[in-house]
Amino acid sequence: MDTTSSSPVVDPMIDPGYAEEVRRLAAEQDALILAHNYQVPEIQEVAHHVGDSLQLARLAAASTASTIILCGVHFMAESAKLLAPDRTVLIPYPGAGCSLADTINADQLREWKAEHPGAVVVAYVNTSAAVKAETDICCTSSNAVDVVNSIPIDREVLFLPDQFLGAHVQRLTGRANMHVWMGECHVHAAISGDELRERVAAEPEAELLIHPECGCATSALYLAGTGVVPAEHTHILSTGGMLTKAKQLGDAKVLVATETGMLHQLRKANPRATFAPVNPRAECKYMKMITPEKLLRSLRENIVEVTVEPEVAAKARRAVERMVELGAVPVPA
Repeated sequence: MDTTSSSPVVDPMIDPGYAEEVRRLAAEQDALILAHNYQVPEIQEVAHHVGDSLQLARLAAASTASTIILCGVHFMAESAKLLAPDRTVLIPYPGAGCSLADTINADQLREWKAEHPGAVVVAYVNTSAAVKAETDICCTSSNAVDVVNSIPIDREVLFLPDQFLGAHVQRLTGRANMHVWMGECHVHAAISGDELRERVAAEPEAELLIHPECGCATSALYLAGTGVVPAEHTHILSTGGMLTKAKQLGDAKVLVATETGMLHQLRKANPRATFAPVNPRAECKYMKMITPEKLLRSLRENIVEVTVEPEVAAKARRAVERMVELGAVPVPA
C-alpha cells in the first residue's frame, strides 16, 4: 500500500482470513499499525501505513489512535513512544533489534562529546533512546543532508552512528568540520562495491537505486563519475526516495541496493519495471522477526508495550522533534 493510505488494500496473495482478523482487531483496539519498508509482505499488506523511519515517526506524532503498533525494529517503537507519549506503543516482538544501533551507546557518545566540546551531535534515528537523549538533532537517510546543512558552518558536527551515510552526507555538504562515527548496518555494509560492479557489468543499462548506508555507495558514485554507468542512472536515495523514483522509471530494469524487503513496495509502486537486488542475500533477520502470528497476538493481548524512562524520554524527544519539524524548530545555537 502507499504511505498515505489509511484503509489497507490487501494483496490477493495474502490470506483473506488473516487480513480481515487484523482489520477487525485493529478497529476494536483503536490501533494504528505502522510498518517499515523492510518488513515481510504479509505485514506490509495489512498495515495502515508503510514507510521509512521519517514517515513512520511523523505518522506516530500525528496519530490520534489510542494504540500504535510499530512493525519494525525496537528503536522505531521507542521513537514512536517519544513522539506519542500519551499513547500505548506496542512492538509485536521486542527482540527485533538493530546491528547499527548497537554500534554506539550513551557512555561512548558522552566520551566522544567530551573530546569535541561545543560540537552539534547529529544522530541517525537508528539509535537507542538513551543515545538520542545525548543528541542535539536526529536525522534519517532522507533528511540527513538537510539536517547537517541547518547547522551553522562554524560549528563542529559529530555524526553517528553510520559511517557510510556519514560519508555520503559529508560529500554532499562539503563539510570539513564533520566527524563520523565508524558504525555500520551489517546488511547494508555487505552490499559491496565489487558486487555492484559485477551487476552493472551484466546489466549496463539498468537504473541503480542505492541506499546511502550501503558499502557500495562510494563505488556507485565512482562508477558514475568515470562513465562506467551513466550518472543519470545512479540514484543514492532513502527508501522513501526510492519509491518516488520508482514511479518515474517506466518499464526499466532496476538494480536495488538495500535490504530486500524494499522490493515489495517498489514492485507495487511500478509493476511495469523489473526490480532486482544487487545482493539477494541482503536480508535483515531483525526486520523479519515480526510475523503475522506475532502481529495477531500483539493485537489480541495488547503486547509488547514499549516504555522509555521519563528523564531519558524528555531529552530524547527534543532531538526527534527537531528532526520531524526541521525548518520550524531551530538547531541549538
